[in-house]
Formats: sequence, structure tokens, C-alpha cells
Amino acid sequence: MDSNRVVHFEIPAEAPEKLTEFYRGLFGWRIDKAPVPEVEYWLCDTGDSQPGINGGIMRRQNPQQPVMNYVGVASVDAALEKALSLGATVAMGKMPVSDMGFAAAIIDPQGNLCGLFEPA
Repeated sequence: MDSNRVVHFEIPAEAPEKLTEFYRGLFGWRIDKAPVPEVEYWLCDTGDSQPGINGGIMRRQNPQQPVMNYVGVASVDAALEKALSLGATVAMGKMPVSDMGFAAAIIDPQGNLCGLFEPA
């Protein structure tokens, strides 16, 4: 089934390079600085073994610059526990999403929302 899919995400950060450590630690993403001079942008490769999207971490352009993305995880409970150990806080506890699975959201160490989704 074709649909309008999200194909990229951007996570704004006050200290983008430092925030890459958090996402590497939490999800195991490969993150590399983009080969663009004078631009603070890190490319996030989330893997290719399953359908999904890649994205980037960039310097925050203004204080209200938002981000929200959902990351598929094997266990919302385990991801929440690991996120907390890496300095995150819980924005939304685990909740059922119809019969599709479970969702939760964290606030990373620099104040960005990150959704977690565990399929049923």
C-alpha cells in the first residue's frame, strides 16, 4: 500500500554534535557529520534491515523549532528505561494505540520530543 510517508526527520539542538552521542547510545544509529563546510548538520542512518526513514541533527535555528518523530522499538518499556539511564525524561508514558501497538514519548537531554512505537 502506497501512502504519504515521512522520509526524513530533523532534530534541532543547541549542541548538535553532543546530542549525536545520545541517539547513538539509545538506538545504535550511525551518525556522521555532513560533508558540507560551515554547516552544523549530522546525518542519521537508522539502518536498512527494515522499512524506515533517516534524518539529521542540526543546530537549532530558533527557540521554538520543534521536532517529533516516532522510532520503532522492540519494547517501549526497555527503550524508556534505557532513555532514562541516558538522561532523558518521560513526556508521555506507555499507552496502547488501538490494536496496533504501544506508544510513548521522551524528552531528550536537550529538550526535544522523541516518540517511541512498539508494534503489536
